[in-house]
This record gives sequence, C-alpha cells and structure tokens, in this order.
Amino acid sequence: MRLPLALTEALAAEHLFVAGMAAASAETILLLSPDEPGFWDHVTAEPEFADGRPDPLDRWSKRVIGALATAFGGRAIFPSDGPPYPPFFAWATESQQAFPSPVQMLAHPRMGLWTSFRGALALPEQLPLPPASKHPCSGCAAPCTTACPCGALSAKGYDVPACHAFLNTGEGENCLSGGCLVRRSCPPGQSYGRLEAQSAWHMRHFHR
Repeated sequence: MRLPLALTEALAAEHLFVAGMAAASAETILLLSPDEPGFWDHVTAEPEFADGRPDPLDRWSKRVIGALATAFGGRAIFPSDGPPYPPFFAWATESQQAFPSPVQMLAHPRMGLWTSFRGALALPEQLPLPPASKHPCSGCAAPCTTACPCGALSAKGYDVPACHAFLNTGEGENCLSGGCLVRRSCPPGQSYGRLEAQSAWHMRHFHR
C-alpha cells in the first residue's frame, strides 16, 4: 500500500512510520510508531524536552500528530484519549501488522516487543489496506517467556505489582537502565535500533 508521498515525507521528517492500518467505518486508521534508528535523538532535541514541563513526549506527539492531521484533513487520536480509550490494541491486530505475543504484548515484525504507538491518524476515506505480515512469533523460540527475572510477564498477563517490587531491588537496575528484559529478548526488536537511553527514560516514568 502506497500512501501519498507528501504524507510519507512528513512522517519521515518527524521520525514516525505507519506501523499498521485498519478500517473504521468511513475512515482509515494509520497507526504511527517511532521510526528507528534516530527517533530518540530527534524528539529529545524538540522544544517539549527543554521547557521543564511534564510529559514532554506526549506533548510532542500531540503537537506533531495534531499538525499532521490538520495538514492532511484527518483526525489525531492518542492512546491517552479517554475514557473511553481508543482501541489501539484492536486496531493493531486488525491491521495484521502486529500480533499478540506469548506474553500477550504486541509483537511487530519490525519493532518486535518494542511495539508502541505515539498516536494515530484517522483519514476520512477508505484506503486499500496492505497485505498481512507474517506473524513474527511464528517459528520463534519465544525467549520472551523466560526472560523476566521475576516472572511478572507471562502468558497469564502482566503482574504490575511484582514488576515494581523487583525494580525496587538492586537486581532491577538492569531493567531500569536498559529497558524491560522481556522486550529486549525479542529477536525482531533487537535490530529495531531503539536506544537504551529511551528505554531508561520510559522506565523512570513507569517506576516512580
């Protein structure tokens, strides 16, 4: 599926890419993810990261994706909108570009378990959708199922209190400084180009 060149170029300029597309009534939902390598260096040089105010990444996302929506006649949608919250997980699986992993987190052929969405563009037309990707977990040895040192992430779901308790220990420093070991174990994600500095930033905001 080829998107308008102007939109593709505008996304690339902000280090974003379309990680999936889903039909929603008369609209097409474009799921926007960090385009690595280079996303973190790009976004941390933006004004939101220099003004000392809270939530710089979310504010950057809303400014940039909001401007893209205006420029291309669509709507900007964000995971934080709500309640009720937009169905990003459902859109991702419906796009057949991201899939539930053995630990229930989304796995994407390019991002692996680093799959994340900065937001979405809802364009007011029904665009042809790309063919389904191969499930990235197909044929994988599933190192994610044994990577969590405290068993917080498993096929049963995510035990958030157990995760926080582990991060409070000295053994949790590796996760805090380099990112979740489960996500790091995913083979496709290892070539995605996400920086440890970005993972550490997210972990600091998750574990306060």
